[in-house]
Amino acid sequence: MEYANAEKFLKSYNRIESQLKILYGGRATQNFTDLVKRCTDLNMTVRRYENELIDYGKLRNAIVHRATDSEEVFIANPCDNVVENIAFIEKQLCHPPRITEAIKVKKIASVFADKPLIAAVKEFAETWQKSLVVYDHGKMVGVINSYGLYAELAARAEKGEDLNEFLTRTPCGSIVGEEILARYKIVPEDATVFDVFKSFEEKKDLLAVIVTEHGVQGEKALTIVTPADFPRINRYLETYNVKPF
Repeated sequence: MEYANAEKFLKSYNRIESQLKILYGGRATQNFTDLVKRCTDLNMTVRRYENELIDYGKLRNAIVHRATDSEEVFIANPCDNVVENIAFIEKQLCHPPRITEAIKVKKIASVFADKPLIAAVKEFAETWQKSLVVYDHGKMVGVINSYGLYAELAARAEKGEDLNEFLTRTPCGSIVGEEILARYKIVPEDATVFDVFKSFEEKKDLLAVIVTEHGVQGEKALTIVTPADFPRINRYLETYNVKPF
C-alpha cells in the first residue's frame, strides 16, 4: 500500500493525542504541541520524548492534507524509522507495563513483630536484603532498615548498653517507626514501571517502593523495588518492545 506507513503513523499519533487529553483533561480541539508541553510535568514518558512528540505533531500536519467525512487524505509517507519510533512512544505512554510484570519473582525478607531483634539480624545475614517487612498477625506494620538498625546499635553501644540484651529482649515491632516508613512508598499492584521510576525521581531519599494489592499500609507486600532493580527492569523493557531507560 502506497501510504501504509502514513496510516500506521497516524494511528499511533491519534492514540498518543487521546492519551494526552486524558492526562491533562484537555479540550477536544486543544493544540497537540500545547498538550505535549502541558503534560511534561504530569508524565515522565512525555517529558522524555517532548521534542520528538512536538516534531511528530508537525509531521502529522505535513502528512495529512485534509480529512473527508470518511477518511484522512495523505500527501506524504514517513520512513520506517519514524513509524517505529512513534509506536515505541505510544506503547510506553498508552500501555506501560505493570511493575509486577517486570519483577515477577523476588524474595521478600520479613520478620514477625513479636520476635526479638536478633531474628531480624539473622534474616539480614541470610538474605542480604536491606529492608525487612514487619508483620503483626498477618498485617504489615512497618519496615526495619538494616542501616537504621546499625545506627540504633551504634548509638546504644556508645552509651555502654548491653547490645546482646537489646537484641534478644527487644521485639522487632517496637523499633518500627513512621520516620523510617516515610522513606518507603507503598503502591498498588497495578502501578506501572514508570510510576515506580517517578516515585524515585520525586523523592530523592526514597529507599524502596513496596507493592501491595491496593497500595494500602497493612496489606501483604507483594514485592519490593529498589534502585538496584533498575537494570532488571530495563532488560524487561527491552523485551517489551520499548526503548530502555
